[in-house]
Amino acid sequence: MNRTEALKIICDQARQGELIFPTGLDVSLKILRVLDDPDCHIDQAAKLILGEPLLSARIVAVANSTVYNRSGQKITDLRNAVSRIGLRTARALTAAIATRQMAGSPTFPALRATTARLWEHTAHVAALAHVIARRVTHQDAETALFAGIVHEIGGFYLISRAKDFPGLLDGEPAEWAEQAEAEIGRAILVRLSVPDAVIGAIESMWEGYLALPPVSLGDTLLLANDLSPVASPLYETAQIRNPADAPVIDSIIDEQTLSSILSESVSEVESLTAALRF
Repeated sequence: MNRTEALKIICDQARQGELIFPTGLDVSLKILRVLDDPDCHIDQAAKLILGEPLLSARIVAVANSTVYNRSGQKITDLRNAVSRIGLRTARALTAAIATRQMAGSPTFPALRATTARLWEHTAHVAALAHVIARRVTHQDAETALFAGIVHEIGGFYLISRAKDFPGLLDGEPAEWAEQAEAEIGRAILVRLSVPDAVIGAIESMWEGYLALPPVSLGDTLLLANDLSPVASPLYETAQIRNPADAPVIDSIIDEQTLSSILSESVSEVESLTAALRF
């Protein structure tokens, strides 16, 4: 079976709602459902999150990162960590764990390397989206962070299915974007009850049309994706490795602001990447 045939089967399954999630994802999905409840209280959230050690450690780490710990006072307990970052960011971090778990546990070195690089790309886009939302597009920064975290969730799912379809990730990366990214990605986002506004923004990023000037959540993701120093290993893009050589971006963000954005994002990317490292 060639790659095109494999992608068609996976797309058909996604279209029919037959998504095969890796084992171990259930706990993260349960926490997501609780955090989605508008009546969820910090104490309730903290108690549930304590049952997931990896998530607990990530939340404390993010609470102590430069993004959320401007005072420099370290937190060592989960409840205060959740209180500092807020339930929305706790939800984003739970989504991060779920997104990373979506790839399963690849046994082949090449797949492990692809997973690691895809996560590095995801962390950069999420952190840049957080900064760009505040500084350029004036979107909600926490929503932008969440959207950046889940924007490649279809790619992680594809990695998990590679064991069932040998050669699935062989060939030209662009085939994934052209044939399956939108259909598989959207099916998973809907299954996970991701808000329509976030799904729409991710779909805008897939389409690749950047408004001038950038104002929407979709524009935020597109800019973050273009500015990311690490490209997704699953498809080819025109991502910018040296933002100083980006005439389109220079035309919508003045050089001083762009330099400030990139400078500010360095600490965010480093702290988020460290906090989300598996």
